[in-house]
Amino acid sequence: MTCIVISALGYALLGVSTNIYIYALARIPVGIFKHSLSISKAFLSDLVTEEERPIVMGRFNAASSLGFILGPVVGGSLTELPGGFYITSFLCSSIFIINAGLVWLLPWYEDKPSCVAPFPNESSFNGITDTSALKSDLTLHTYQMENQIIKKHKKQTFWTQVVSAFRKVAGVAFSHMWEIFLVRLLSAIAVMLYYSNFALAMEERFHMTPRMTGYLISYGSTLGVLAGFLLGPLSRIYKHNSYIMLLHSNILTFFSILVYSLAPKMWIVVLALTLLAFSTNIGRTCIVDLELTQGVKHGSGTLIGVGQSVTSVGRILVPLWSGIAQEYSPCGPPQLGAVLSLASIFLMYKSKLCYSGSAQTKVKSA
Repeated sequence: MTCIVISALGYALLGVSTNIYIYALARIPVGIFKHSLSISKAFLSDLVTEEERPIVMGRFNAASSLGFILGPVVGGSLTELPGGFYITSFLCSSIFIINAGLVWLLPWYEDKPSCVAPFPNESSFNGITDTSALKSDLTLHTYQMENQIIKKHKKQTFWTQVVSAFRKVAGVAFSHMWEIFLVRLLSAIAVMLYYSNFALAMEERFHMTPRMTGYLISYGSTLGVLAGFLLGPLSRIYKHNSYIMLLHSNILTFFSILVYSLAPKMWIVVLALTLLAFSTNIGRTCIVDLELTQGVKHGSGTLIGVGQSVTSVGRILVPLWSGIAQEYSPCGPPQLGAVLSLASIFLMYKSKLCYSGSAQTKVKSA
């Protein structure tokens, strides 16, 4: 609820921005709190078994991709209107508010600290003959004890939990999982470089309008939904080996980005986009499953949070790298992305990681 409501306020502030300073200020709460997908993934991972997790995550990503089908079309159309940016910002804020209302309607589950109030001694019953009065006194006594324990518990554990969270993050970052996170970083940067100048490249290379580019992006998102529902059969074909699925999806991603960057005709771009939609959605699910499997002792929330932070590092680097590559050629960013995607494949092969069965036990070859 906190993430959704503050994100709504951030987009509303973006809609009333009249200069670059308000615009930058509006991006701060959105950047910090727009992580409802990460929280949902952490919650889902605790509800399903390890074998079911890739299938459930794939369906969750498919549901998320439905928004990316409608979003680019609506955004591309509104952008062409006078004041389209501000209209789009307020529309985003309104959707977040509606989403907050939907979350509020969901059933709430809350763990309360267990406490047992000391039962009154025998002298407490002297002179009491009314059973209802006795029950009322006991209820009030228990309620007061619970409030005292809860308040004391909160005071003692707040800073302890903060320090513990930082320790968990550091433990994950410097653990044996650095290879998985580096593969995630390289793959994320590769795909983000592909999308970084997609609209501009389509306009310069094929003279496409923003609306047509929006349709093309929605087409890719539609295929992403289909890929999410295909994860179940694919997992059975691969015998629930997420590592091999990730390796093959990264290979397909590399060839798709490379073909797109060299495509002389529009139908080749559509073909590359089709393959990329499948490979990226499958790869995104597999990398999350690997993180949760190999780092089970760290907790799903911490792992998914660190993974998102790794991806955020890529978002910081991509604008700079994309701008430099754009100076070379409109095809520069995707070509750089293809190189980084190839590097992630090389890292997976070089590290000699093998995963067997559904448990996917990590074994390093000598």
